[in-house]
Amino acid sequence: MSKNHWVYDLETLTNCFVGVFISYKESTKKVFVVHPLKNDLPQLIDFLKQCKKDKSWLFGYNNLAFDAQIIEHILKNVHRYITMNAEEFTMEIYLYAQEVINKSNKGEWQDYPEWKLSIPQLDIFKLNHWDNEAKRTSLKWVQYGIDWHNVEEMPHPHYKPVIGIDTLKQIVSYCINDVESTKAIFLDENMKKQINLRSKLSKEYSINLHSASEPRISKEIFIHFLSKKLKKDPKIIKLLRTNRKEVNVLPLILPYVKFKTPEFNNMHSWFKGLTIEIHDGKIKGPQHMMKYKGVDTVYALGGIHGCIKSGTYESNDEWVIVTADVTSFYPNLAIRNKWSPEHIPNEAFCELYEWFFEERKKYDKKNPLNYLFKIILNSTYGLSKSKHSFLYDPELTFRITVNGQLLLSMLYEMISLRIPEGQSLMQNTDGLEFRIPRDKVEVFHQVCKEWETMTSLQLEVDTYKKMIIRDVNNYIAIYESGGVKCKGAFEWKDLPLHKNKSFLVIPKALYEYFVNGVKPEDYIESNKNIFDYCGGVKIKGEWYFTAEYIKEGKHHKDKLQKLIRYYVATTGVKLVKCHPDGREIQLESGRWLQRVFNKYEERPFDTYQIDKRYYLEQIYQEIANIEGTKRELTQTSLF
Repeated sequence: MSKNHWVYDLETLTNCFVGVFISYKESTKKVFVVHPLKNDLPQLIDFLKQCKKDKSWLFGYNNLAFDAQIIEHILKNVHRYITMNAEEFTMEIYLYAQEVINKSNKGEWQDYPEWKLSIPQLDIFKLNHWDNEAKRTSLKWVQYGIDWHNVEEMPHPHYKPVIGIDTLKQIVSYCINDVESTKAIFLDENMKKQINLRSKLSKEYSINLHSASEPRISKEIFIHFLSKKLKKDPKIIKLLRTNRKEVNVLPLILPYVKFKTPEFNNMHSWFKGLTIEIHDGKIKGPQHMMKYKGVDTVYALGGIHGCIKSGTYESNDEWVIVTADVTSFYPNLAIRNKWSPEHIPNEAFCELYEWFFEERKKYDKKNPLNYLFKIILNSTYGLSKSKHSFLYDPELTFRITVNGQLLLSMLYEMISLRIPEGQSLMQNTDGLEFRIPRDKVEVFHQVCKEWETMTSLQLEVDTYKKMIIRDVNNYIAIYESGGVKCKGAFEWKDLPLHKNKSFLVIPKALYEYFVNGVKPEDYIESNKNIFDYCGGVKIKGEWYFTAEYIKEGKHHKDKLQKLIRYYVATTGVKLVKCHPDGREIQLESGRWLQRVFNKYEERPFDTYQIDKRYYLEQIYQEIANIEGTKRELTQTSLF
């Protein structure tokens, strides 16, 4: 066997073991089954030995925590397993697999850490940080996210023996489907870039970063340089922390922070009197609400959020929408003010942090090194509030977030006072938007320059032709230069795979309506991508989905898998989320019917029987929320 890399997955049942390996570069497929009806154990062992000899890599999904443990366990016990029959081997591997799962669930160390593995592994699950609580994502959800043709759950319980060739074939088919979809994720162009970056970094710094998430890359590279600067062992630096039970905000506030109006002064006083309590690294802080010139702004521990009422706001001959964002706001706050975690020498930390910032400027945005320094800079703030990080110091966290809000508020007040006829539209953590008279644009730029001089920070300013605002987190901004920025509910392009992309036809239609003036009815008629009409839902625990319908005068209730892809149709079923205690929640309440679409069926678009009225009602409801108008749909308005 020539040297190759393999995408793989294992299934371990009480009397059945299935391993599927598909070549990363080619279409070669190897399937190994160990079962009373078929015993490929000798071939599996030979294959694994050859992979080890050839220094081939194994690529998988959550494989470091599970599949790699099984593979290593087999290789370490080859002398015993080679003499076993299928029943003995499968039962022992099943029991070991349960131990692996239990250790993982309890957060315990596995038997074989990455550096101990005989065959190197690449884990797309860890690389994308999908093991993080905020991003936790199953392979099934990613299958849904990439519009995979078959979003299928395991067809047979792992704890039940596999009896009969048909069931065995189903399990093999299921495993092949998982591996093919995993390979599709690996072959994504952006994913290839991420993999290549980690390969280069691993060679450059002699650290295994092949499956590293962005936060881990940031930590490892930062420690690499810091250990050289401090002349300390990286293992010692990794243990450093500054633990605090509380943080008093007043001493953290920059001395030049001052306001002139009562509203901003009240907010300033609120921050000065704030003491933040910390319990085992967890922080739950208060909020302050400020209303200024009719706009509500919320101040919290993490950032500022303010927004005018929902609507469409446009530039014209007399007025223009201006936007100002602080360049690398949080990193630069720390750099310019010489802030560092208390347990790390200030001079060393600040010099190194600024070096990362300056180094990034040397590389084009397409260069992987630009991306590397970007994630190091941006991750540092997050690492300062993580008790698992060597940068952990909540005081640094709040120096950054509190002063960030106060400095942005100073800019907010300065613009408001110097251009009193201007209207604030939004403020959000690192920037703000105003609608001002065109003849005051120079005043706006002058205020920005004064603010930059005072803070030693830089602003990126631009102008918008139009803003379509639902709230501070959901809007469309159309630049006067022609570009378009979509946020929140209006995002539809290149969505991260851990997010829910349900009913993409709706944000796409809204984009066409607000940006290009296309009527929703016309857009719906033009969009023939069935996946854009699909929604995805998943459940945990004891909850389960059912499909309810009437057939031949009788009520039927079919149990479904825990993740379903579906669309709203003119004929179909009612999808219901159920609990054993009797609770039931209908997915789309009212008259709507749904069709489960876990398996893609290619056919003439009209035969999908999509209920266009449903999607148009959702689109027009969103338009009404923004424009303040309500439109009743009629049959003639639909087609």
